[in-house]
Amino acid sequence: MKNFLFPPLLAILLLLSPAAQADISQQEAVSIAQRVHPGRVLSVKLVKSSNSLTTSLAPANNSGVYRVKTLSAGGDVHIVVIDASSGKVISK
Repeated sequence: MKNFLFPPLLAILLLLSPAAQADISQQEAVSIAQRVHPGRVLSVKLVKSSNSLTTSLAPANNSGVYRVKTLSAGGDVHIVVIDASSGKVISK
């Protein structure tokens, strides 16, 4: 009986683990960036870790980062860098 329950339980645990979850979407990255710097979104780019511009900011899991450029009501341009896997703000 124990051997019968183990595989399904293991599968459920793997599906619920953070490593098995999907990357954040572009729209989620925009929402995160707008919480940090409200304003109009000028551009959104998914940049993979191999790019030399983001190598120092890229997460260790090689998922890449979103670079979201916003324009504030006062005319300031901000670039928010977000981990594409976790949604964590890396740079504001």
